[in-house]
Amino acid sequence: MNLLIGAMEKVVVITGSSRGLGLGLAARFLEAGCRVMVNGSSEESTERAVGSLKAFGGKVAGCVADVSKPEGIEVLFAAAGRTFGRVDIWINNAGITQRQVPAWELGTDEINQVLSLDIGGVVHGTIIPFRVMRKAGGGLILNMEGLGSDGFMMAGMTIYGTTKSAVTYFTRSFAREASGSGVRVGTMSPGMVVTDMLRGTVMVDGDEAARRRRFFNVMADDVETVSSFLCRKVLASKSYSPRIVWLSKPRFISKLFLAPFRRRDFFA
Repeated sequence: MNLLIGAMEKVVVITGSSRGLGLGLAARFLEAGCRVMVNGSSEESTERAVGSLKAFGGKVAGCVADVSKPEGIEVLFAAAGRTFGRVDIWINNAGITQRQVPAWELGTDEINQVLSLDIGGVVHGTIIPFRVMRKAGGGLILNMEGLGSDGFMMAGMTIYGTTKSAVTYFTRSFAREASGSGVRVGTMSPGMVVTDMLRGTVMVDGDEAARRRRFFNVMADDVETVSSFLCRKVLASKSYSPRIVWLSKPRFISKLFLAPFRRRDFFA
């Protein structure tokens, strides 16, 4: 009950929330009593996401914005301000993956597209909200970690993994610089979530695809499970630089132990 009371007036903006984990997070924050600005890169995807949340009425709104660009982030922040009056929590969730080939086989445009959203979008998506929140006296900015944040490597994912490694460093360093500003800056680590992006990582040839399916069927979880955990931890967090981790070491070990007794197939 206390969590719901504290959440009632929170305004949450989630970049890249027209589908997948971002949309799941939007639903969970709305269920907790927050007001949420959903973001997509197209009119169609944004309207579809808002429509799926129509049960929450005026507590949800959508904004089309390309958050790989600073001006897109400014558009999104301004839209949330006009609609809800302020922004309390900003989550940089938007991201894209790469074609699963060695880095040298990717074209320049492909590489730049990943870098501009997965790194540039996070850097500017932290700095722009921070400037406004600091003047307003406080707020919370969270950046989404992923494959590569902990040094883990996967063949054909070098560019994507590099961006996530950089996100972790950037956020930790930025949080130190922001200490005392009243704005809290941290990360969310969702682990392996069954979304279109994760399904794409098994679209490889031969035995490697089967190996990845087996691994993800043990370690991955559905959107609702992960988004519920993350939302609850975000609303309860008081740390100046929170790091909210779903797939913790104890949970990882537990999954390994239970693997022989569980039968899951997320890729059927």
